[in-house]
Order: sequence, then C-alpha cells, then structure tokens
Amino acid sequence: MSETPRVSAAAPAEPLPAGMRPALSTVDVLAFVCELFAFGTLAFWGFAAWPLPWNIVAGIAAPGVAILLWALFVSPRAVLAVHPFVRAIVELLVYAAATIAWWSIGATWVGLVFAVVAVTVGVFAGRRRFA
Repeated sequence: MSETPRVSAAAPAEPLPAGMRPALSTVDVLAFVCELFAFGTLAFWGFAAWPLPWNIVAGIAAPGVAILLWALFVSPRAVLAVHPFVRAIVELLVYAAATIAWWSIGATWVGLVFAVVAVTVGVFAGRRRFA
C-alpha cells in the first residue's frame, strides 16, 4: 500500500471580476476589531505608562512599529509574501505585546480576556485562510 495520500483534481476557483471582493464575514470583522484594539492598547500604554518626555515617543512608536509589522506581514495586502507560519507568529507577537501592555499597567484581567479573544479569533481566521 502506498504512503501517498489520495488527492482528487479540482477545478481552480474562478477569479472575481475586477473591483469585486468576497463578502466580509463575522470572523473578518472580529479580527479587524482585535487588530484595532491591539494598536489602541499599545498607544494607550505608551502614553500612560511612561513619564512625560518619553510618553510621547512611546505612545507614537509602539503602535507605529506594530502597524508597520502588520502592514509588512499580516495584512491582506501585505508588502512581503511570507509563509503562513511567519504571518501567524507576527500576528501573535502584536497580540502578545498588547496583552503584556495591559499586564504592565495593572489591568491583568483586561489583558487576559484580550489574549483569549484575540487568539481564538486568530485561530478561526487562520483556519479560514487555509481552507
């Protein structure tokens, strides 16, 4: 018996006409909300957790770096096409940074709830990308 799995040939999906894209699902909207919440969290952390001269730098730089990483690797129109594993790692790093930011300012439960929601939504969104 062969070790090779059975694969059936399927016709490739027809591309959508120009200017059209698939409808957004609930998972897509939740993933976008988690992404915005992570960026907002990093901005809030930067402005709230540092003394005056550094809070402006951290409040702008922390979400700026996260947005840059997201645009380069995770975005649907990412600049760099990378393996889905690398994409998932970068997404997890941004979510972990937001979680750690909540923990560092003393809102442990907010960070924990965000981590659970973000990872759950990320798993569902990732599984949809592979399907």
